[in-house]
Amino acid sequence: MAKANDDLLDSLIRFNFCIKSYKILRKKESSIEKNAKLLKISNSLHHINNVNNFKEVNRFLINECIKTKDSSNLAKSYNTLAYNFIYSEENDSAFYYLNKSEKILLHTKDSLTLGKNYLGKAYIHYTVSDYNNCIQSSSLTLNYLKNLNEDKSKYNAFNYIGVCSNELKDFETSLIYHNKALDIVEKGDIDNSGLLTIKTQNNIGCVYQNMKKYDEAITYFKKALKSKQLQNENNDFYAILIDNYAYSKLKLDDFNELPGLFYVSLKIREKNQLNQGIILSKIHLSEYYNEVKDTFQSKKFAYEALKLARSTKVSGDILASLKHISTVDKKNLTQFYKEYIKLSDSVQNEERKVKDRFARIAYETDEIIQKNTELEVINRSLVFFLIGIGGIFSLLYVVITQKMKNRELAFKQEQQATNQEIYNMMILHQEKVDATSNYEKNRMAQELHDGVLSKMFGTRMNLDSLNEANDEETIAVRHKYIQELKSIEQEIREISHDLSSVKGKIINNFVLIVIELLEEQKKSFTSDLVYSIEKTMSWEKLDNTAKINFYRILQESLQNSNKYANAKTITVSFFQTEENITMKVEDDGIGFDVAKKKKGIGLKNMISRTEESNGIYELISKQGKGTITTVSIPYNKESPTQTL
Repeated sequence: MAKANDDLLDSLIRFNFCIKSYKILRKKESSIEKNAKLLKISNSLHHINNVNNFKEVNRFLINECIKTKDSSNLAKSYNTLAYNFIYSEENDSAFYYLNKSEKILLHTKDSLTLGKNYLGKAYIHYTVSDYNNCIQSSSLTLNYLKNLNEDKSKYNAFNYIGVCSNELKDFETSLIYHNKALDIVEKGDIDNSGLLTIKTQNNIGCVYQNMKKYDEAITYFKKALKSKQLQNENNDFYAILIDNYAYSKLKLDDFNELPGLFYVSLKIREKNQLNQGIILSKIHLSEYYNEVKDTFQSKKFAYEALKLARSTKVSGDILASLKHISTVDKKNLTQFYKEYIKLSDSVQNEERKVKDRFARIAYETDEIIQKNTELEVINRSLVFFLIGIGGIFSLLYVVITQKMKNRELAFKQEQQATNQEIYNMMILHQEKVDATSNYEKNRMAQELHDGVLSKMFGTRMNLDSLNEANDEETIAVRHKYIQELKSIEQEIREISHDLSSVKGKIINNFVLIVIELLEEQKKSFTSDLVYSIEKTMSWEKLDNTAKINFYRILQESLQNSNKYANAKTITVSFFQTEENITMKVEDDGIGFDVAKKKKGIGLKNMISRTEESNGIYELISKQGKGTITTVSIPYNKESPTQTL
């Protein structure tokens, strides 16, 4: 056993001692002490990555733990098995065994294993971009490990919270937890190589980069780049830091050392065949050449990035490449935008399926545990019942008639108890089915509410982007898309019948889209509609996502006024300030108490869309005083960065 767990020995030697120990233990009688030794062998095989023998030992260990009712070692064996599945990227199986381990650990009060269990769940949530659940699991890790000397696990939990908060644009929280991670590294002894310090400094720099505080970002990237060991032995980290540092300089219009730094990073990534890094380097080079007005080089690197992304078939890289290339190749904007929308929808659907699958695994695990608990109750009841019957038989042995009556009574009681258990199980199952059904109904309601019209609206927005150019080729392309859009809308009229009533002329920019919606409102509803749109509005400074959000919020506001307000007059106005474009929708209807009104899907979506564009949403209403909806969205532009 000592040789099997000696980290200084060669893996093959350790493996041989693991197998020898295991063969000896198999012959011994079942006991908790035996289980503890089997667990050590299982962990050793896991660490030397001998998967087949690990699974054999772990399976035998689980059976022994169940036989001896050893909850503590059973939970640990499930935890080790889950981590083995994590390393082999079998996240479904890993999540299942982490849940099984968790249910036992909550009763055994094993804070150390429970903390590591939640850390495993945090990792799985992070890999599928489920950032909120990752933060929740990481917080539970810190809670259970707070009084234990587990600095490496605490560092990982702080890092997960920092990275996920950055992805959720909660930058202040992200900085707090990244600095906690940096503090635990600097005060502890978990970073002998210095790589954890470098990693955390890079992550802090990325947060400042996303906050557009590029000077602060450069400060942290420079700190990380001071490591000579990094440059000589860890080229992948060095390439990431050089690229992030160069990109911050680019955003500050500081072209000193550019584009040389980008090429240094690209060369390292190409040497090490780091495809994701190569794609990001080429996107940044394209952005640099776009800034210095070298259109040829900008398009060259943009197309190279997209080609490589498509060959790797990584959705995130393809989306980033499509988003960037649409900014440098206006001629093919429509094609890239359609592909971006289609792929984005597909990615969102896949992420939703994965999250639902993990929720289903958790539910099924709970259901199995509940059934096992109920069986234990039944078995215990049967034991007590049989003891009682035995007592009765011994007391009334001589009285045959009474003994028969007691048997009949016992049978009826057993039948009633079994029927009651079955009834309780049916009620519990129905409650869980109803809860799952309600969840699915709510999710489908939101999908139906937001998804149906997005693709048609994206096509219209593509026409808007073509209005900025007036050369003959662009006019011809625009005319082609207008004819195509007319054909699409005619087909929709013929197929939809009563489900769609899109009328009026085909529009070719965002203002006409809004006006068409307002004119349709005038025709279809009795309320008077008054609207105004400033002619000098700088719509070109607003990205397509913000325009789409404006349009959808306007649709929802008008729909709410039509359905609930009983308004005589609805007023819509668009105006701009130095930094924002503002939309205001006002009606003189019956109003409502904002504090008491429950937020429905429509209101939640309007708030969500405003936040997506970094805007401000304001709703003012009083009973009998009408309702005012105001949305202000700033001009903005973003570019991808990379975190570790």
